[in-house]
Amino acid sequence: MTTLLIKNIAYLATFDDEAREIKDGALLVRDNVIEAVGTMAELEGAAADRVLDLSGHIVMPGMVNIHHHMYQNLTRVMVQDDELLVWLKTLYPIWSALDDHAIGVSARVAMAELIASGCTTSSDHLYILPNNCTLDATIDAASDLGLRFHAARGAMSRGQSQGGLPPDNCVEKEEDILKDAERLIHTYHDNTRHSMSRIILAPCSPFSVTPGLMKDAAALARSHKGVHLHSHLAEDLFEEDYCHDVYGMRSVGFAESVGWLGPDVWFAHSIFMTSDEIRLFADSGTGVAHCPSANMRCGQGIAKIREMLDLGVNVGLGVDGSASNDTSNMFMEARLAMMLQRVAPNRYLSETPGGRGGFGGTPKALSAREALTMATRGGAKILGRDDIGYLAPGMSADFIAVKLNQLGLSGTQRDPLAALVMCGPFKVDYSFINGREIIADGQFRHLDVDGLLASHQTVMDRIYDQ
Repeated sequence: MTTLLIKNIAYLATFDDEAREIKDGALLVRDNVIEAVGTMAELEGAAADRVLDLSGHIVMPGMVNIHHHMYQNLTRVMVQDDELLVWLKTLYPIWSALDDHAIGVSARVAMAELIASGCTTSSDHLYILPNNCTLDATIDAASDLGLRFHAARGAMSRGQSQGGLPPDNCVEKEEDILKDAERLIHTYHDNTRHSMSRIILAPCSPFSVTPGLMKDAAALARSHKGVHLHSHLAEDLFEEDYCHDVYGMRSVGFAESVGWLGPDVWFAHSIFMTSDEIRLFADSGTGVAHCPSANMRCGQGIAKIREMLDLGVNVGLGVDGSASNDTSNMFMEARLAMMLQRVAPNRYLSETPGGRGGFGGTPKALSAREALTMATRGGAKILGRDDIGYLAPGMSADFIAVKLNQLGLSGTQRDPLAALVMCGPFKVDYSFINGREIIADGQFRHLDVDGLLASHQTVMDRIYDQ
């Protein structure tokens, strides 16, 4: 067994149940688990095999990204000014050229970008699997980089000939989807505490799969402990129209009709929800992945995050695909989550005498600490994790450090934690995942970034030549 003492931490934000923020803090780690958290005085005399001095740094839990499509970094900055429907129809044919090598390289690029921006746990919703692609390529990438990973076995089964949106050459047979999902669960799903690999079942959306697949996926997931469910829902108005025309109900009603509500379920976006539907999510424990960058980039709308939090919905953050967000930066996502809620129409203004019809915003809508809580504890809870999201004895040793003495943080000594959101986005100077040092002094310890970028360029050249 090995021990690590992190000492002289200028500012230690634990995000624990007491929301402790400690000046002159320290962490003691044994192997991959935190053994002690406190002030330097409280950990005085602690012995360790290695001591790391983080004077002048702020330390916080690693962030948790709960919605992504990592392969999409192969098609960044495309379809810049069109709505989601056009965006999808343009990109489906390009994505149909993907293979396992492309999936693996793009996943490594996305994971490295996430880790550099403070992420230590991520899911990835891989829903297009042409040319015999598998999720194994992404799981191998996470293992190589050291990222704690929840691989979401996405799927599309309803092509254009069956009334769905995706081209027929981008969909799979439902029996093949379920068979592969079972294989992935038995091969990679580890439901123990501190596990590095779990599997999620994730049919893509109401307009790309059948109700039968949604029901079968839910039954399969619930027959295995800790296998959660994920999909897109209430993301765009055309989805609402589709659900109305095809299913005769709103998208949330569709989710309820196929058994997709509960603490083992979370949806990406969830923009177009009524207050009653938000209460239904809260009462059932259904979670939401808020993706503000993608929602703004595609002009979709503003999710009612303040109302969700007030009513008790579990909310986490997702960077979404790198072709609808164009980056994978968790600090940026937390910042934009805070800012976007502050300009969201505020229903309270329209209820007061002389109100402005609900078109005004309020700076009280979301705080920096609430945004970071969504990025840490919020995402961890949605993924069903009781071992990540905050720093306390018995928790996984997943934490990040940012140097305070830098241009973007100069003058923030009044509140360095809020500064990580309000003054960013930033890159981390240190990242530890499961007790392993992934980034030190701002550099990856075991990743050839230049070589990875060259491989990524080669893949892009090949798929664009198809």
